[in-house]
Amino acid sequence: MREIASGLRFPEGPVALDDGSVLVVEIERGTVSRVWPDGSVTVVADCGGGPNGAAVGPDGAVYVCNNGGFAWHHRGGVTLPGDQPPDYRGGCVQRVSWDGAVTELYTSVDGRPLRGPNDLVFDAHGGFYFTDLGKHRPRESDRGGLYYARADGSRVAEIAYGFTGLNGVGLSPDGSRVYAAETVTGRVWFWNVDGPGRISRPPGGVHGPAGAALLHGFGGYQMLDSLAVDSAGNVCVATLMTGGISVLSPAGELLEVVRPPEPDRFVTNICFGGPGLRTAYITSSGAGKLYATEWPRPGLRLNYADAAPTGS
Repeated sequence: MREIASGLRFPEGPVALDDGSVLVVEIERGTVSRVWPDGSVTVVADCGGGPNGAAVGPDGAVYVCNNGGFAWHHRGGVTLPGDQPPDYRGGCVQRVSWDGAVTELYTSVDGRPLRGPNDLVFDAHGGFYFTDLGKHRPRESDRGGLYYARADGSRVAEIAYGFTGLNGVGLSPDGSRVYAAETVTGRVWFWNVDGPGRISRPPGGVHGPAGAALLHGFGGYQMLDSLAVDSAGNVCVATLMTGGISVLSPAGELLEVVRPPEPDRFVTNICFGGPGLRTAYITSSGAGKLYATEWPRPGLRLNYADAAPTGS
C-alpha cells in the first residue's frame, strides 16, 4: 500500500478518474478536491457545510451528499468528527460542475429536512440511491434512512427509514441488490431491487428496519462507514475502530480485512480504478491520507464513470 497524498482534511468519497487522478471530498475543509498521481491537490469546488459522499452522474457532473458539517476535534494528530456544529444549516444533495459551480438539488423529502446526507450510488437508469446518517447532538440523535432521487432535481423519495445512522451504500454487479451500512450497530443490510427506486424485503434470513435483510453483523466495538462493491459482488466496507476495509462475500462471510500501514481508526472509504480496476484507493480520514494498493480482484465499474472529463 502506497501513500498518494497527505495533509487532506478528513478525506472521503473517493472517485477514481480515468486520467489517474482521484476526486475526494475534504469534509472538514468543505471542498471537492482532486488528487493527482504526483500527490498534488487542487480544489474543484467549495461546497460549504460537510461534503461527504461523491459520484459522477450521467451528465458528467459530480453529485455530492452534504451532511451540513461537524464540530471537529484534533487529538494527537488525528482529526475526529463530532456533533452537529453551531453553524449547521441542514443537509442537502448538491450538483458540482467542473468549473466549480455548486447547485443544491435536494434539501428535504416530503417536507422533512435532510439532516446528514452521507453516501450515494447511481443505478443504470440515471437515478441514485443515497443515505442520510442524521446528526448527533449532546443528548439526542436523528434516525437514518435510504432515499432514491433523479439527477435532474425533479423527484426524491424516502424508501427505507428507521436506522441508527445509514452510511455507505452500493449496488450489486447486476443491480438486483442495494446494500447499506448502519454505522453505530456495525451491520450491513440489503434489499432486493425491483425497479428504479423500488425495493422489497428479501425472503428468509434475519430482517431489520424497513424489511432489510442482514448481510453481516460485526462483533465487538466496531462501527461502519462507506462501502464499495467489487466485480465478484463482495461488499468492501470501511470498518471504524478496526481501522480497515472489511471484505464481505455476497453470502455475508467475512473474507479479509485490509488495513493501511499506519494505524487509523477512521479508515472511511474505498473505490477502484487504474488498469483493469485492480487499484483500490482508500481514505484514511483521521490521518488525512489517501492510499492506493493492488486489489486481489477487479473492482466494479460504476455507472457513468466514463462521463467524467479527464485532464486538467
